Amino acid sequence: MIEELVNLDVDLFIYLNNLGSETWDAFWMFYTTKFNWIPFYAVLAYLIFKQVNTKMFILTLLVIALMITFTDQVTNLFKKVLVMRLRPCHNEDIDGLFRLVKAYCGGQYGYFSGHASNSMSIAIFTSLMLKSKYKYIPYIMIPWAMAMGYSRIYIGVHYPLDVVSGMLFGMLSGYLFYKLDNYLQSRFRLR
Repeated sequence: MIEELVNLDVDLFIYLNNLGSETWDAFWMFYTTKFNWIPFYAVLAYLIFKQVNTKMFILTLLVIALMITFTDQVTNLFKKVLVMRLRPCHNEDIDGLFRLVKAYCGGQYGYFSGHASNSMSIAIFTSLMLKSKYKYIPYIMIPWAMAMGYSRIYIGVHYPLDVVSGMLFGMLSGYLFYKLDNYLQSRFRLR
C-alpha cells in the first residue's frame, strides 16, 4: 500500500515536473525564492500593524517568528531523522526523467517541504488575523501558498506528497499559532 502510494507520487512528480518549459523556468525560480517575497511580507506586516496597537504588533511578530521556527524545525525532524526520503534529484532511479531547474536541489532528504509548510502557515495565520477587515485576503493568501508548493515540484526538488504534507502541516501550524496569538493577546490584554 505505502509502496504503491510512493510509486504514484513519483509518477505524478515526473508528469507535473515535465509540464514545465524553459519559458516559465525563470518565473518559477523567482517565485520559489524566499527573499523575493520580502516586500510581500512587509505589506502583510503593515496590514497587521494597521489593525492592532504597537504592543500587540510586536507580540504578533514574535508569534509569527515562533511559528516559522516551529515549522522549520519539525520539517527538519521529518526530513533528517524520521522519514529520510530522498529528494527527486538524489533519487538515481528517476535520474534523467525529470527537469531539475535549480542548479542545487538542497539537502539529501525532502519529506516534507519546508517552503510549503512555511508559506501555508503564513497564509492561514494572516488570513485568520486579517479576514475581518480584508475579507478577500484568504483568496489571495491560500492560492499564493499553493503556488509556492507547486513551485517546488516545478523546479524539481520535491515530490507532490512532500508538498501536500507540508501544506497540511502548515495549515495546522497557522491555525494553532493564530489561537496562541489570540490567547496571549487576551491574557496580556493587548487587544
